[in-house]
Amino acid sequence: MKIAIASDHGGVNIRKEIKSLMDELGLEYEDFGCECGTSVDYPDYALPVAEKVASGEFDRGILVCGTGIGMSIAANKVKGIRCALVHDVFSAKATREHNNSNMLAMGERVIGPGLAREIARVWLTTDYEGGRHENRLNKIKAYEEN
Repeated sequence: MKIAIASDHGGVNIRKEIKSLMDELGLEYEDFGCECGTSVDYPDYALPVAEKVASGEFDRGILVCGTGIGMSIAANKVKGIRCALVHDVFSAKATREHNNSNMLAMGERVIGPGLAREIARVWLTTDYEGGRHENRLNKIKAYEEN
């Protein structure tokens, strides 16, 4: 599995924690920034990562900003992206099992680094169940095609 990860200025610290986790899990990833303490625009980071996931260049993507809201909104504008804004472990597991989410967004000003690592660990290691959920995802895909 190949992961794309990025943050804006509000998510730099948690992005570093998630990269450490991915190193521990032996996952391949590419970091798309940012490395700044000054304000930047989250779409400049969310959209390129979402496009790389949607194209198949990366299997999944992780985005972090202050709340995770802006990043998830931007990413979900890209056709084929199912970016889940998650701040608890139960939702991280459910969005993989039921929604086959291919992107995860979190907010550094909402959760701490320990919880962020656990959310990412569960999200990265949980498989999609398929079955009854497939019909629902096909409806979303059909809507995107129109």
